[in-house]
Amino acid sequence: MEAERSSTAEKLLEDRPPPSDEEEEGESLGRRIWRESGKMWVVAGPAIFTRFSTFGVSVITQAFVGHVGPTELAAYALVFTVLVRFANGVLLGMASALETLCGQAFGAKQHHMLGIYLQRSWIVLFVCSTLMIPIFIFTTPILRLLGQEESIASMAGTVALWFIPINFSYLFSFTFQMYLQSQSKNVVITYLAALSLALHVFFSWLTVFKLSMGVTGAMISMILAMWIPILGQFGFVLCGGCPDTWKGFSWRAFSDLWQVIKLSLSSGAMVCLELWYNTILVLLTGNMKNAEVEIDALSICLNICGWELMISVGFLAAAGVRVANELGAGHAKAAKFSIVVVVATSLSIGIVLFVVFLCFRGRLAYLFTESSEVADAVADLSPLLAFTILLNSVQPVLSGVAVGSGWQGIVAYVNIACYYLVGIPLGIVLGYYIGYQVKGIWIGMILGTATQTLVLVYITWRTDWDKQVALAQARVNKWFLPAEESNHGQHTS
Repeated sequence: MEAERSSTAEKLLEDRPPPSDEEEEGESLGRRIWRESGKMWVVAGPAIFTRFSTFGVSVITQAFVGHVGPTELAAYALVFTVLVRFANGVLLGMASALETLCGQAFGAKQHHMLGIYLQRSWIVLFVCSTLMIPIFIFTTPILRLLGQEESIASMAGTVALWFIPINFSYLFSFTFQMYLQSQSKNVVITYLAALSLALHVFFSWLTVFKLSMGVTGAMISMILAMWIPILGQFGFVLCGGCPDTWKGFSWRAFSDLWQVIKLSLSSGAMVCLELWYNTILVLLTGNMKNAEVEIDALSICLNICGWELMISVGFLAAAGVRVANELGAGHAKAAKFSIVVVVATSLSIGIVLFVVFLCFRGRLAYLFTESSEVADAVADLSPLLAFTILLNSVQPVLSGVAVGSGWQGIVAYVNIACYYLVGIPLGIVLGYYIGYQVKGIWIGMILGTATQTLVLVYITWRTDWDKQVALAQARVNKWFLPAEESNHGQHTS
């Protein structure tokens, strides 16, 4: 059976038209950039808007919670930045394995495999989400052990329970995004996210201000905002929106799970090590003098940074899809050209935002708080925020290249070295021993991120992309199921 699968896969790959790299080289540079930019924005545009909307749900919730009280704001910021970022990193990282598999399979024209990969990812991520439930149940004692103030830790325990259904929504949200954007059909997610964001603003205003439900009202509205788009995505996929890639539920999703688990674990490690880096920054801040103001100021800066990061994450998605598609199709030179176009576009936007945020400084803080003390602290951190934004315009895009190429394991080791052996130790020395407080910790974080960015630039520059094409096609062959076999035992939806 394995020999039969392999020969079928090889025949399928041989039957594809030859790579178009030579034809592309005959075109003018301007035309190539224009055509590649068009392909990039088909993925990046909807991805950016969707991530803005999704991230906006959490920021709007934080804004409404901030008007309830400073302790509630600090508790929400701590839970979201520490626990939710932890869980989000695990699920997003593990789901990025789906981005690699779907992107390369779609490029290799094995469209029927995308639905199988999607279902396999659901199984793996559902188990993972279930295992993380105790973290949310025991939030208060966990934060006490980490040295957080009693009032904040107690309120955080209440807030964390509301995040359990939100955490389960991420497993579907992330996988649907990666499944749909790999085939450039993620516009539907944009519409659903915009609808959800608008409803969330209304329901948050209604429950917090009109019905005086406080934190409870804000969290109920957030749960609805996270699940409404998922129901719409299920309807789109199951009701014929992806006829080539969704053939119905199949028992074949339970086969080859170990291979998916291994790639998911390396993907999860890559993303988690990056997201937890910021989490450690917040935890270290929580042990400083005047912790409530410092945490509030830092969480506001990280939220502003997060808004900008949504642009870069959109380009991350575009880089991952374009590189995976081209590698799966056997186009090494096209993959390299895609990387140059995506990085240059994202960096240009980052430079503009760098200048803008240097000019606005602390004035943006009043969108999140009424405290002048917190706003002054934000203004003091603004130069560091601007430099972080500049780095974020390049670093996530290179991570997207790694996802599209299947390098997650390599980047995980890079993250350990740059973040945990360079960034955090420097931050502790600057923050605690030299006395720069939160600014010192953040400077250490920036230096770690800059080191990681330089390493990723070097790895990308030195990569043999012809070899990456061979590796991508070997991966496609390894998990290939003939269309007839993948349909066997399937239940239509």
